Amino acid sequence: MKKRTSGKGRRPTQNAKNAAAAAGRIRLIGGDWRGRKLPVLDAQGLRPTSDRVRETLFNWLQFDIPGAHCLDVFAGTGSLGFEALSRGASAVTFLELSKPNATQLLQNAATLNTDHVDVIQTDSLAWLEQPAKQSFDVVFLDPPFHQGLMQPAVDRLLAGHYLKNDQAWLYLEQEKGLDWPVLPPNWVCHREKTTSEVRYGLFCVSRH
Repeated sequence: MKKRTSGKGRRPTQNAKNAAAAAGRIRLIGGDWRGRKLPVLDAQGLRPTSDRVRETLFNWLQFDIPGAHCLDVFAGTGSLGFEALSRGASAVTFLELSKPNATQLLQNAATLNTDHVDVIQTDSLAWLEQPAKQSFDVVFLDPPFHQGLMQPAVDRLLAGHYLKNDQAWLYLEQEKGLDWPVLPPNWVCHREKTTSEVRYGLFCVSRH
């Protein structure tokens, strides 16, 4: 799968790559790359999903990730998308606004020697406004906190038909204490938990 860093497919320059000095790491916690550590940037607002939360989420999804096509919206460090790939996802599309972060995602994909990624440097909300050219089995939605991005992102995902079918999963992660975004009446929260800082849950179309 072709790797991109913009909607027009332009790749970052070498200068941009050199400028993207990593200052931190994420650790993949399961699958083929279990224990591998990937560098991430020290950037304001960059908040990788914790090991504890990822462990719980991918236990929930253990039978659905192998072979899945996934979309990682507001990808940031890519911790969710790379974890999915490690556990057998067929492909992951990463949406990331920051050019240095998008560059780091490409570098980490190269480190893992995988070409099953599509890194698109873009504004996620703007990208989701277009009708889907591809639909996905699993969508990870973990927007930056305190910016009011969750509801408009959910609205665009559903309006654009980015979720493949009634068996698709939508993962949401947001500030602890906030209500979940408004979803259509036929959508339900399959499972949810909280930590000291975040509320996270797995949503799907009601299967009853």
